[in-house]
Amino acid sequence: MSMPTSTRTLLLLGVALGIPALFEVVWLNKASASLRAAPEAASEVAIATASDVEYCSPALKAVLRRVASACGLVESGARGCKPTDAKMVAALSGGDFNALFKPLSDRARILQFDVDAVELDEGARTVVDQVWSDQRGASFFFVVSRASPDGDTEYNQQLSAQRAQAVFDHLDRTFKDPELRREVGLLWLGEEFAQLGKEFCTWQRSREGECSSNDINRSAFVAWIDCAI
Repeated sequence: MSMPTSTRTLLLLGVALGIPALFEVVWLNKASASLRAAPEAASEVAIATASDVEYCSPALKAVLRRVASACGLVESGARGCKPTDAKMVAALSGGDFNALFKPLSDRARILQFDVDAVELDEGARTVVDQVWSDQRGASFFFVVSRASPDGDTEYNQQLSAQRAQAVFDHLDRTFKDPELRREVGLLWLGEEFAQLGKEFCTWQRSREGECSSNDINRSAFVAWIDCAI
């Protein structure tokens, strides 16, 4: 007894639809088994850290590596580097040192201070919080503080050191990050090394309005560095 044409057509259609579905089930089962068999690969993705981006030049990485090992990461009681140390750590002229960071203009911020002041004002605190929260994949937070040439050299060293410390203390109070001392590098330059030119007034700052060379050097540069060092 022959099968009606309509019934035969429906059976063929069912087989045609069922075969792709069967292959999909088999593929999904194999994929699931592969993921279960390779937990290490999944965890590697989850714990990925900083990777090099375009501004991570060999010269910048060399400076960061020296800062991290010599004075920048605040461990074992170390509290950063002072101007005379910075010259040796950087092994560059002041202008060359500043030029290293120009490709970071979109990533970094400049915190400004009043004359003789070391406290972060409201605008500076807001900017620090914004930069810290924009970590992405970075593992190294850089703070470079300065003082303008007003006053004597020793006083300006102390002033810039206190400005760097003010940034660290604010991060510590606000975020209570147990890894903070392994993440934050401090470098204070006083008036002696790597003074900023007025062109840095065009960077994103904690204050708006007029900006002179002295204004921009009463400051702390802050940025997450996305370089593997």
